[in-house]
Amino acid sequence: MNDVQVGGMRLLLDLSQPLYEQVLDQVRSSIAKGEIALGDKIPSVREMAQALKINPNTVMRAYQELERDGLTQTRRGQGTFITTDADKVQEVRNGLAERAVDEFLGRMASLGFTLKDIERLIGRKGGDLK
Repeated sequence: MNDVQVGGMRLLLDLSQPLYEQVLDQVRSSIAKGEIALGDKIPSVREMAQALKINPNTVMRAYQELERDGLTQTRRGQGTFITTDADKVQEVRNGLAERAVDEFLGRMASLGFTLKDIERLIGRKGGDLK
């Protein structure tokens, strides 16, 4: 694993996983968590690729997907910026949460837990959340 600080973002790359997906997922998560503020400029494709020591085409692909999602905007001659649309960020945040819940429920079901079992476990562990 390779932990790198790039601009205001901290990315952790696992070279055994697809790099494009990791960059995309980690930037999405940083935006959703508010680690990158609305309207902030993010590192250029070249800066990100050099810092992560990966191919610029990999970063470009992730940045294009972020723009398709409406999370970033590229301004000619200025760079790439996080959207200022808080609703769009909330929509992505909700999607990430739903995906996490789906994965959790799938893993619990594969272990043989029922919904009632899961509710009991969450009830016991819910006090641990801050």
